[in-house]
Amino acid sequence: MDKFSFGLWTVGWPGRDPFGDATRPPLDVPLAVRKLAELGAWGVTFHDDDLVPFGADAAEASKRVSAFRAALDETGLVVPMVTTNLFTHPVFKDGGFTSNDRSVRRFALRKVLRNLELAAELGAQTIVMWGGREGSEVDAGKPVASALDRYREAVDTVAQYSVDQGYGFRFALEPKPNEPRGDILLPTIGHALAFISTLEHHELFGVNPEVGHEQMAGLNFVHGIGQALWQGKLFHIDLNGQKGPRYDQDFVFGQGDLLSAFFLVDLLENGGYDGPRHFDYKPLRTEDFDGVWESAAANMRTYKLLRERAAAFRADPEVQEALKYSGVYELGESTLNEGESIADFLKADEDFAASTAAERGFGFVRLAQLATEHLLGAR
Repeated sequence: MDKFSFGLWTVGWPGRDPFGDATRPPLDVPLAVRKLAELGAWGVTFHDDDLVPFGADAAEASKRVSAFRAALDETGLVVPMVTTNLFTHPVFKDGGFTSNDRSVRRFALRKVLRNLELAAELGAQTIVMWGGREGSEVDAGKPVASALDRYREAVDTVAQYSVDQGYGFRFALEPKPNEPRGDILLPTIGHALAFISTLEHHELFGVNPEVGHEQMAGLNFVHGIGQALWQGKLFHIDLNGQKGPRYDQDFVFGQGDLLSAFFLVDLLENGGYDGPRHFDYKPLRTEDFDGVWESAAANMRTYKLLRERAAAFRADPEVQEALKYSGVYELGESTLNEGESIADFLKADEDFAASTAAERGFGFVRLAQLATEHLLGAR
């Protein structure tokens, strides 16, 4: 079965934006679970505040969690990932883990630790951490080194608590360059991977990249995912659509840079990733609830169509010949001979003429055209 999953905040987004009020009423959580199951989803994810409103008392929390559990049991949907909201309430206006207010940092850390218990009870395996408010608009107001010290202190504490409690969680940091803060800490996949290398339990940490976030930074998302896979750090992924380096658009997957989406699916299907295909999108605020469910289904259908096109691309003998001509297979060969020392390599009398090698064409345009034709269903 396809591991397609959706956040409660996706189909549940009421259509509110900085310039307009909500265009849809709040969506009942159990209803959302049942509708996603009907559409063929495998899993559902949530922020703590998606399930239990901020500040709700124990009785209300118990009631809402019980209704959610009942819907999960009824439908068979799983909860593969849980995250904590440290960005909506005004208390987090200067961040959660990196707020200049120490009391806010302590509150944010407690909020995350308490959410781990619920995540464990529901069988989640991954905890995503998106630091949407961990940043600044004024460089003088947020010394980066001090902020990263506090960031590391917080995530080290969360990881150690998970180990002590025997939860067995893996943690995925979610990079984003900007919005809602002017500049967000850990803005790209590369920044997050570098930060992870400094953590006490670095083996428990990976990344949860989002299509739109990396493209907002003007970067190649497929390359970023390739590096995350190469380092064994792609713990989770958020799929959506984005039209270049604008605000975070959260379109249906593929309804942005379609060619990049094609190569992304090709990579996910052939690069060793076996985790959820998680859709972090927002139904357009122009839509009613029929449109909400149509958009959810569109994410899954687009992924399946791209997977079919990518498989056909890989199986095409002409593509295989073009890959060989371009040296793609040769790139998989070691540059040094087996057992060759640096000393032997430097002494090697290779018959290499740079001027002759410079005349080689790599045929990348042909490869790009073959991929485009497969994407368009022309082959």
